[in-house]
Amino acid sequence: MTAPLHEGRSRGTGRPLPDTQQGMRRRNLARVMHAVSAAGPLSRAAVASHIGLTRAAVSTLVDELIRWGLLEELGPERPGRVGRPGSALAVSGRGPAGIGAEIGVDHLAVCAVDLRGTVRARAVRYGANRGRAPKPVLAELTELVGRVLAEIERDGLWPAGLAVAVPGLVARDGRTVVRAPNLDWHDVDLGSLLPGGPPLTVDNEANFGALAELWLGAGTPRDFLHVSAEIGIGAAVVVDGQLLRGTRGFAGELGHVPVRPDGPACPCGGRGCLEQYAGEEAVLRAAGLEPREDLAGLLAERAEEGDGAVRGALRDAGTALGIALTGAVNLLDPEAVVLGGALAGLSPWLLPALEAELTGRTAGPVCPVAVSTLGPEGPLLGAAHYVVRAVLDDPANVAERPVAERG
Repeated sequence: MTAPLHEGRSRGTGRPLPDTQQGMRRRNLARVMHAVSAAGPLSRAAVASHIGLTRAAVSTLVDELIRWGLLEELGPERPGRVGRPGSALAVSGRGPAGIGAEIGVDHLAVCAVDLRGTVRARAVRYGANRGRAPKPVLAELTELVGRVLAEIERDGLWPAGLAVAVPGLVARDGRTVVRAPNLDWHDVDLGSLLPGGPPLTVDNEANFGALAELWLGAGTPRDFLHVSAEIGIGAAVVVDGQLLRGTRGFAGELGHVPVRPDGPACPCGGRGCLEQYAGEEAVLRAAGLEPREDLAGLLAERAEEGDGAVRGALRDAGTALGIALTGAVNLLDPEAVVLGGALAGLSPWLLPALEAELTGRTAGPVCPVAVSTLGPEGPLLGAAHYVVRAVLDDPANVAERPVAERG
């Protein structure tokens, strides 16, 4: 795992823990967890050196974390070190796990990630969700969550929380989908429809995709614009390692930036939005293809075969993306643009036109465009790792939860 985003901050809020003796203890517990997670296995002495506390203080904190099942001892350190060997510490492969879920227009997915960042279980259901009422969709999602929980509980894991990625605007309460045009959902409280489970967080799929890129991507900067696509197109802005959310939490709606004001109508109510030119379905229509389960895979397959109509549709999509991104780049001046989701797999045919637009329209130096290695998995992994990071950020919060809540 990478360095902490909100080390020593309260769970899910990003606000610093209180500057009291209790708050300091919680911050130090988080510092120990992050040190072992990022650089472990480590001895107590090595942890003390990493975080600048005394060995005695670290030993007390480590004993607590072991008792809570968050750290485990692996035995003596490897030979060759000077002095008396210490016992190597690692983040536990048992205990709390992050449960991530994704509600897509054409699929549902759930996965469980342990504190070491390993995916321990996953379940997927393909099928159209557009136009369906929220209740049956969430009933199916609950069934998938239950399947994943049953699998991880056999391995001694329990859910520390559930984070759900959705293709729409989410209120700052972290549970209400205000508007998801491609699902045709409005003001849906997921908390009331997913009751009785682990603590719930709901966020836009592009936000979780950006966090996954920040935490899991190779060489991702701390200031970037993340763009992802499935049926729709979403974006998230990361500034100094944190999401830029906007006043109401709705920042990043790049898919509904108009690139041709007199263009076709969009489900959001506007016209000529980027999604109508660069979303998967839009490219499929422009290429004259019939839809199937894996739209991005179909487009990539035909483009690889040299299909002129598909390559032309992807070139036009790249142009539209470049026009929309130019405004964002000129306004925000990010260090990089990262293409994720379905866009990652289609990048060989999108990038030439996209980069040509950025080169010709950007006021300052051209912003580099990188391709995510996480691809369509980004939002789901970001959701699960969001819960894992919350445990690392405030391990005492998890330990204080009643045993009955731990599955």
